[in-house]
Amino acid sequence: MNTATNKKVLMVITSHGELGNTGEKTGFWVEEFAAPYYALVDAGVDVVLASPAGGQPPIDPKSEMADFQTASTQRYDQDAAAQALVATTQVLANVQAGDYDGVFYPGGHGPLWDLTDNSDSIALIEAFFAANKPVAVVCHATAAVLNVKTPAGDFVVNNKVVTGFSNTEEEAVQLTDIVPFLLEDELVKRGGDYQKVADWNAFAVQDGLLISGQNPGSSELVAEKLLAALA
Repeated sequence: MNTATNKKVLMVITSHGELGNTGEKTGFWVEEFAAPYYALVDAGVDVVLASPAGGQPPIDPKSEMADFQTASTQRYDQDAAAQALVATTQVLANVQAGDYDGVFYPGGHGPLWDLTDNSDSIALIEAFFAANKPVAVVCHATAAVLNVKTPAGDFVVNNKVVTGFSNTEEEAVQLTDIVPFLLEDELVKRGGDYQKVADWNAFAVQDGLLISGQNPGSSELVAEKLLAALA
């Protein structure tokens, strides 16, 4: 097991709760927060939570359905202290990359709307890369790196191995026409070496400081790679 005691990781969670104009709710996917959160804290990492709006981020109600429960989500359901942390996230604009050793972005559909073009988030990720610190994203949260650039002005995903929620997975959940863009397509447009495995299988890749996972089940793999990078 990787130990990263005395390390401090920032987790950035979406504040967006509306699923396009469907009238349905979205937010962060519980498993994508819970699995990496526990992987990190169990390894001795100090985890701090932030979101664009601060306070309680919206939870995707689908992620609380019986079909999507895991050991990590069940642990979270019984963990009043973790729930209190989630309810009191810091405001993203107020956090500094210099205070942390790495950053993790959980997914859910929310990040497509509020983290893709968020200037605070983009500046934060650019600061992590500039300081040679790992940036980990999973599922739809890979959208958070879409518009991040290198000091030379290139997209950071250009020529980088990267993954995120696939077109076929989006089709499977019948949201292809609802989401503002298809993540796989946008990663490819920016020159990313997009890789994936069969729908819903766990898959995570690392290219330099960028660690990404394909779908909810990939969350723990991403956390393991982040822990290795921290150690």
